[in-house]
Amino acid sequence: MDTKTTEKTGPDTAAGTEKDDAEETATAADDSANDSANDSAKNSAGAADLLDGTDDEQDEDAHEDAHEDAHEDELDDEVAASSEATGIGAGAAAVVSAALSAVALTGTWTGKVVAERETLIGQIKTSGSGTPAQQISEIYGDAWHSTALVNGVFALLALIVAVLVLTLPRRPGWVRAVALAGAVLGGLGLLLSVGTYFDLFLSLPTAGS
Repeated sequence: MDTKTTEKTGPDTAAGTEKDDAEETATAADDSANDSANDSAKNSAGAADLLDGTDDEQDEDAHEDAHEDAHEDELDDEVAASSEATGIGAGAAAVVSAALSAVALTGTWTGKVVAERETLIGQIKTSGSGTPAQQISEIYGDAWHSTALVNGVFALLALIVAVLVLTLPRRPGWVRAVALAGAVLGGLGLLLSVGTYFDLFLSLPTAGS
């Protein structure tokens, strides 16, 4: 009886051992599969994070480039606006200098009024008691000198404005040409005014002439 019992128990124990080994093998395989899946998921997540980080850096670089481009565009617009304003102001000043030069050469209403006033004052001073020389000096000489003085002031203003325009940066070519013409005419008008005021070109007539 004992021998039979031992013989029956031996196969059952072997079968149980084989079953346990199979279960352990299956469990190990499942664990290995789970570890592989987890590693794959982690690797995928890391790659995704890396791609996200790269995309974020690219987005930041693109945003910075766009901001720099916008800033450069604003600077360009400001420079263009400043150049345009400078060109307009310089052009207007050049035209003013040319006009003042023309006025200095042809005479002004102000100079005419001042000359007539000096003539009237001379007539009042020399009426009844003035000598011919005094009448010539007071009535005509002072009037001519006053006219030359007024014209000389206009010529000097024209010359100053023209020189200022010529010294401005970023001026168009036509502005330079007009300013140069104003400077030349202003200088000529100033020369004529000074010569007339000091009787360098024409002297006052004398009483005996």
